[in-house]
Amino acid sequence: MPQMSPLLWFNLFLMFILGYLLFSILNYFSRPPIKTEATPMKPIFSEKFWKW
Repeated sequence: MPQMSPLLWFNLFLMFILGYLLFSILNYFSRPPIKTEATPMKPIFSEKFWKW
């Protein structure tokens, strides 16, 4: 079985790294961002009537 030279290992490493980066970038930009509402909703406070 022939051995790979260090330059071929480096080429293989670069190929996998570039493939991983391309896959990650495409995954990041594949979905459109979720739009949020322009006006934030105010919290609803309910009054509690206590019998003392």
